[in-house]
Amino acid sequence: MSSPPGVPPPMTKPLIIAELGTGHGGSLARAKELVDAAAASGAGCVKFQIVYADEILHPNAGLVPLPGGDTPLYNVFKSVEVSEDFWPEIQTYTESKKLLFLATPFGPASAALLHRLNPASVKIASPELNYTALLRETASWGAHLILSTGVSTLGDIESAIAVVREAGNAQIWLLHCVTAYPAPPAEYNLRLLISLRNIFGLPVGLSDHSLDPGLVPSIAAALGAVAIEKHFCLSRSGGGLDDPIALPPARFAEMAALVGETAAVVEQEGAGAALAGLERRFGTAAVLEALGDGIKRPAPSEAANYGRTNRSLHARTAVEKGEIFSVHNTAILRTEKVLRPGLPPCFWEIIRGRPARNAIPAGEGIRFEDV
Repeated sequence: MSSPPGVPPPMTKPLIIAELGTGHGGSLARAKELVDAAAASGAGCVKFQIVYADEILHPNAGLVPLPGGDTPLYNVFKSVEVSEDFWPEIQTYTESKKLLFLATPFGPASAALLHRLNPASVKIASPELNYTALLRETASWGAHLILSTGVSTLGDIESAIAVVREAGNAQIWLLHCVTAYPAPPAEYNLRLLISLRNIFGLPVGLSDHSLDPGLVPSIAAALGAVAIEKHFCLSRSGGGLDDPIALPPARFAEMAALVGETAAVVEQEGAGAALAGLERRFGTAAVLEALGDGIKRPAPSEAANYGRTNRSLHARTAVEKGEIFSVHNTAILRTEKVLRPGLPPCFWEIIRGRPARNAIPAGEGIRFEDV
């Protein structure tokens, strides 16, 4: 498989992605500081999230349990929205540091903005793996797509790949992920890197939400991960949404160094030798637990998120009985913990233009019985 511009070819040292997310807090100066620190800590790529709160959650989503405590996530997302001119400047700055610029869109507005930046690669987060319209739109650009596969089934992954390929795009990487914050290393089931690669015939990497900088990333490197993504922060007490589960510079540099060492052993002596070395470093029991059985299923720590973190159809506004479903009263959102889930996003074109059978409160999911 040929690689997109700026992305290392498969089977070399994994691409180290520093997930900066919204850690900039809306400050361009802080974003540049994060880029500088990531570059100095061994990252080859930095990833941002282009956030518009209304594309992700309904204001009635309420509090979401996160490592920093129950969080009014919609309000936090609103607070980190930035003006459009933020993005070309930070993209130019990132590329001036010889890093790949990567960003995640969450809906039509953020996708349109990202498209104008003409990125070489685009990252789709795990909750958006079932967001059919977003997949179709980003795939149509011809950019390399990186799809995270947390809180998903094999069928979900297969469907997402089919949407991308139907849009004429064959440039796909998968990232194995556990959508929990933090994710227990023992639940990572890293043999899935091999399973996913064999099942789908695509390069596979890792998006790691565990707190340890070494165990999970280094095993992934031993198993041939093409990329390793880890949240990055200046300090775990920095106030960023993901800072409590992110790696500060010294720990991130430790991870990057160990990944590089492991990849070198794989190249010189093979994966078996690399895993044997990791067993000596971390203990056989820890390595075997993290390896798992290679069967794709939601991990215990993310199982309750399935169907809630993923996207579904929701009432944007209160919908009266008999009202026609349209873009004005319907949205494709994450449900989270308070609201009820709705139909998967692929049903949007089926229900669009149909009348509501029941009244639906603002924010609640739209179910079969409501159409």
